[in-house]
Amino acid sequence: MADTGDEAHHNSDKHDTSKEEEEDYDKKEHEHFMRVVEAFKSYRSHCLRRIQSAEDHYLELPDQHQNYLPRFRENLDVMRTCVAHNHEVIKLMLQEAEVLFENKNLTVVNGSQDPHLKPTLFDTDKVKTTIKQFYRDWSQAGKEERDACYLPVIAAVEKRFPPDTHDTKGVNILVPGAGLGRLAHEFARRGYNCQANEWSLFMLLASNFVLNKCKNTNSLRLYPWVHQWSNNMRSGHQTSHITFPDIDPSDLPEGVNFSMAAGDFLEVYTMPGVWDCVAMVFFLDTAHSVVSYVEAVWKILKPGGYWINLGPLLYHYSDVPGESSIEISYEDLRSVIKKVGFDIEEERDNVRCSYTQNPLSMLHYQYRCVFFVARKPLDAPVS
Repeated sequence: MADTGDEAHHNSDKHDTSKEEEEDYDKKEHEHFMRVVEAFKSYRSHCLRRIQSAEDHYLELPDQHQNYLPRFRENLDVMRTCVAHNHEVIKLMLQEAEVLFENKNLTVVNGSQDPHLKPTLFDTDKVKTTIKQFYRDWSQAGKEERDACYLPVIAAVEKRFPPDTHDTKGVNILVPGAGLGRLAHEFARRGYNCQANEWSLFMLLASNFVLNKCKNTNSLRLYPWVHQWSNNMRSGHQTSHITFPDIDPSDLPEGVNFSMAAGDFLEVYTMPGVWDCVAMVFFLDTAHSVVSYVEAVWKILKPGGYWINLGPLLYHYSDVPGESSIEISYEDLRSVIKKVGFDIEEERDNVRCSYTQNPLSMLHYQYRCVFFVARKPLDAPVS
């Protein structure tokens, strides 16, 4: 079971501050937490407004055109049912939110009416993205997508720390950008000590729920594509469902240390020479400057430790107003990795992967990902 206790704060690395600064920090943390909760709570009303808008547009059509589409409103009613079911799962998730992130004694299910906490469109889109993550990480339907991304990384770890010759409980693996925690859980299932790190409170609320509260396999149902209005081959594809979790998340080897730490990767992980392996999937491009990630990984790895990465370079802060972003090619990134001191042991530049992709959609996005294994030399200084 994932430990999301004392470490599970939005930003767990508080620096020395005055009392006033600390109070202001705590207030902002509280507001951020409540805003995320409000976004989850507003999911149903947000989706129902979109469905109602579709119905209103339908009713504006000429009668003859409406007659051509006799099942249109029936399909909208099915979508309303799907949204209501998703909302019920969200309510279960929020029941566990009160005990996380230093926000105990908050009544989050009924929520706040503070207008300053009104979710933005960005916030509600994050909720939809989180729902799709259950498909990717914890459903049988997402296995093909998951395997394409995770299996090369798992194989690289097992090649360098073979379970039959290593004490896996003595191998410490860090998974930054863990999302709903499946990759980190896969390492723990194989007996490795593993810590998942995630910054997004949307993901942290969901991962706490699935890792710590969902024990019966395929006991819950979600409709991850009900928000997808375009590129549906059949009406029923939009309202298709998944069940989760496909495995029991609590079924881990005895004595394995599996934990989840919340916060910014660069702020949480500063102690040098701690980790045997840092495994990243679709994370490297989330940095304002990817060079800072390279240096951070170098610092926290033990001499002889491995950095395993798979993903694209879809820089998350590129062209975002008010955010700095350094976008470089993989050619330049590779040069930085070597200049910092890593030896690249394994490398592929054509690993085809998708990300929360609806398998039934008429439109499919596919990433041509880079995969590499880089090692910190044994004679490298710890710091």
